[in-house]
Amino acid sequence: MKSEIYVVSHKQTRMPEGKIYYPLQVGPAKEKFKGYLRDNTGDNIADRNQNYSELTAQYWAAHNRQADVKGLVHYRRLFSDGGSHFFATVDQKYKHVMNEKQLNELMDKYDMILPRKRNYYIETSWSHYEHIHHIKDMETTRKVLEEKYPDYVPYFDKCVQRTSAHMFNMFIAKSAIFDEYTDWLMDVLFEVEKRTDITGYTPYEQRIYGFISELLMDVWVEKNEINYTEVPVMFMGKQHWVKKITSFLMRKIKGNPNKDEK
Repeated sequence: MKSEIYVVSHKQTRMPEGKIYYPLQVGPAKEKFKGYLRDNTGDNIADRNQNYSELTAQYWAAHNRQADVKGLVHYRRLFSDGGSHFFATVDQKYKHVMNEKQLNELMDKYDMILPRKRNYYIETSWSHYEHIHHIKDMETTRKVLEEKYPDYVPYFDKCVQRTSAHMFNMFIAKSAIFDEYTDWLMDVLFEVEKRTDITGYTPYEQRIYGFISELLMDVWVEKNEINYTEVPVMFMGKQHWVKKITSFLMRKIKGNPNKDEK
């Protein structure tokens, strides 16, 4: 079984070891990083990276690579060997990145690997999005689903009202599933893009379609009854928890301070 896990990065940085991992360069840098694949070759949407984030890599992998298993991870976020390794050092974490043997064992039993769900506890995925982004864009997304994929709307409504979701746009799947999900996702997002005006959005908010896609993954997975398992994600850099928690609480109280409330 040939497996390709694409490690998305906009800079040249440390990568996990093992032949299943393929560094994949995204972003506008003119120079090609040594040893990296790049998402601006073949059939690609690399010029949309500012708005689609790692989805430009996902599109490229679906349309340009041949493998039995495909996956998308980030240089700062990698699937572990099964443990959380929360208090481990960065060097220790790299020793616990999922390897080929562990991946094969999981893919023998499941069709897809997802991160453990992120739980917001005090709010739904919809309200979390509303606090940080422009909720009108999620309303547009629902409208597009109503018109193009009405069978998905009940799953959308159910998923966005939960307090947990599979986040980060990280997953590993059998190739047919990877490609099928990607084509559906892009069909939805391209239509949302046609109907969305992001004039005045901050650079963070301009990554809109990457954010929307995080809430669409569970919709597609549940509608298609995909046989999946969850694996912990390791954050490979330092986490500024005080800053993160403070920002989280302030958004609940005041909303996103960077958002233009029109």
